[in-house]
Amino acid sequence: MPRNVNYPAVEDATLVKAAQNGDMHAFEELVARHRDKIYTRAFSMMRNEEEALDLSQEAWVRSWQHLKQFKGEASFVTWVTRIIINLCLDQLQRQKRFRTDSIEQLDEESGGVERQMAVVHPNPTERLERHELRQRIDKALGQLSCEHRTALILHEFEDLEYKEIAKRMRCSIGTVMSRLFYARRKMAVLLASLKREESRCSITRQN
Repeated sequence: MPRNVNYPAVEDATLVKAAQNGDMHAFEELVARHRDKIYTRAFSMMRNEEEALDLSQEAWVRSWQHLKQFKGEASFVTWVTRIIINLCLDQLQRQKRFRTDSIEQLDEESGGVERQMAVVHPNPTERLERHELRQRIDKALGQLSCEHRTALILHEFEDLEYKEIAKRMRCSIGTVMSRLFYARRKMAVLLASLKREESRCSITRQN
């Protein structure tokens, strides 16, 4: 597309063709135009803000990766909506299998799920737990690659938009989206692992 084009005034079909030819500004406009609808659809299925955000993020990454496969048989937003619906369905199916397996295991090992229900008590160590969480986050960040850590910090802590991050990191917005997605996934795994490790160390010290 020509320079100084007013992207918000361009129709989806034209933006898609430009993005398929490598115009990242065109794809960025498509994301900005439809991200709320895609997130809303994800949230309506998952009923969880974090999961909806992760899955909608993955939908945009996949739409960029497979954009050349889009033939225009349906509208672009319909195509991306199908992607997010399939991702949500896959995630719900995984959760269903996990819940079923977990309930069966608890029932076999402890004689009933009721015994495993948590009792809520006031937490006098909340401040300490927040400090420990910050330490885990810092440690997990240190285990990410430079590219993933930088993208995550710029977006989550500096609150920069994709366009600005892409400019600072000298990469495409699609690359930024991909790095953020995988950085979040890696952080979730690392934080869970560090928490388990700290719990084991705490038990060992008590013994």
